[in-house]
Amino acid sequence: MADKGDDPPKEEDVAEELADAREARSESRIEFYGGPAASAIPIALFIVWAIFQTGLLRISDTTGLVAGMLVSLIVGMFFAKGDWATYANTIFEGMTQRVAATAIVAWLWAGMFAQTIQDGQFVGGLVWAADALSVGPTLFPAVTFVLAALLATGIGTGYGTTIAFSGLFFPAGVLVGANPVLLFGAILSGAVFGDNLAPVSDTTIVSAVTQDSDIGGVVASRFKYAIIAAVLAFASYLVAGSVMPTVDVAGAANVLGEQAEPLGLVHLVSIGVVIFTAVRGRHIVEAISWGIVVAAVANVAFGLASVSKMLVFRAPETVAAAESLSWLPFLTTVPAGSDQVGVGGSLYTGAAGFFPLIVLTLLIVAGARIMIRGGGFEAIQNFLLERVATNVRRAETTMVLGTASVNAMITINTAAEIAIAPYVARIGERFNVNGYRRANILDANTSALGYIFPWAGGVLVGYVQIQSLVGSENFGWFTREFVVNPAEVWPFVFHGWFLFGVFVVSALTGFGLEYTTDRESEEVARV
Repeated sequence: MADKGDDPPKEEDVAEELADAREARSESRIEFYGGPAASAIPIALFIVWAIFQTGLLRISDTTGLVAGMLVSLIVGMFFAKGDWATYANTIFEGMTQRVAATAIVAWLWAGMFAQTIQDGQFVGGLVWAADALSVGPTLFPAVTFVLAALLATGIGTGYGTTIAFSGLFFPAGVLVGANPVLLFGAILSGAVFGDNLAPVSDTTIVSAVTQDSDIGGVVASRFKYAIIAAVLAFASYLVAGSVMPTVDVAGAANVLGEQAEPLGLVHLVSIGVVIFTAVRGRHIVEAISWGIVVAAVANVAFGLASVSKMLVFRAPETVAAAESLSWLPFLTTVPAGSDQVGVGGSLYTGAAGFFPLIVLTLLIVAGARIMIRGGGFEAIQNFLLERVATNVRRAETTMVLGTASVNAMITINTAAEIAIAPYVARIGERFNVNGYRRANILDANTSALGYIFPWAGGVLVGYVQIQSLVGSENFGWFTREFVVNPAEVWPFVFHGWFLFGVFVVSALTGFGLEYTTDRESEEVARV
């Protein structure tokens, strides 16, 4: 549990987000030609754009998706009635939501941490360990799934785990011959597991607080669902790893010899510091910051990476101040007019690669805000509540499928969870479904679907990190052919699909169903 003096109670943040969502619904809505359904045009058009770009044309370009969301918001404006100022202001409201900022901060810090230990030859350490333990291409994806699940559960951020593993375990796995698509799917599956089960995960906290349940009870009650899906996923990665084609890196034997660096495993300590600090209840930014500090010190102390490798200012040699300060380990001079003038190093590149995705995230959350203000979400949920959820089995099935559909439209899983949570509570309360059960349905499907769709934030954040490996001085062998298109990975996020399937079956059969009379929730726990 977090110390209140160090980190504000997270349930207060959730309450603030829910209050904002209610305010958006209660304020004067945006009227659309075509009714509330037309408020979904920006999000729907973006999904069509994403499928066309990534699925049909196989163009994996995050900046292209940014253009798609911008065009979608413009098109949606033409369907708004009256003064377009309300529509435009809603875009600003959406882009300033805390839920988007939370994801963005996690990406930036995780990106810096992953790049710092990557420059510190941690991948070389993994390659050496895989060879020493005879972990070949068949076993590597399954092992990656388990390790990613453990890290995500420890630090409570699936996005951060995806970034770290995509920049570290992915190239190591490719180098030993693992199938890249299967390997990326294993990373995403591990992120799903941790996002769903970690007590300090934002999705866990949101699901518990919005369903008036204590966090400890929610986590304990959902373990049986998570472990069933995890066992099935692990077995699937073993089978798929043995039948799917492996890859052959040109000159792999020489590359393996050059990359192997057992000393790089010292960064297991850096990762351990992050996990320990997060489990102790510290804010994820603080936890990863300590990891960065420990990694940077280890890089210099063990000669794994110089200071300038992590942070360097490249100033024109004509600048007098730069010449006089060139003795500093993080400052160098380059010819005036050179394209090398600027700031570099792992701290810079680790964060800069996510800038296009950050813009895309803000725009998507803005599109979701328009749909809320336009009444689209409320119309869909009211229809489900009045026409579909007519008994407890249908009610639970509606919760599962409704949560999945919202996650298909809002690619940031915590934002999707906040949008759907009030309706899950309404449906569940109508049939006296226990708060633990409602929280489990809400969180499991939010976590699972947030890492499956090609346009989902969890998938894109991993893709951006993998793409950054091309042309990297650390991985001269890593070519564009090893980059996984987001449209290819969705069938192989096994844990996400199995977790979704477990709850579909549970809803239809009543497995694990509890009513409010079976177990009363305690007072919501402080975090």
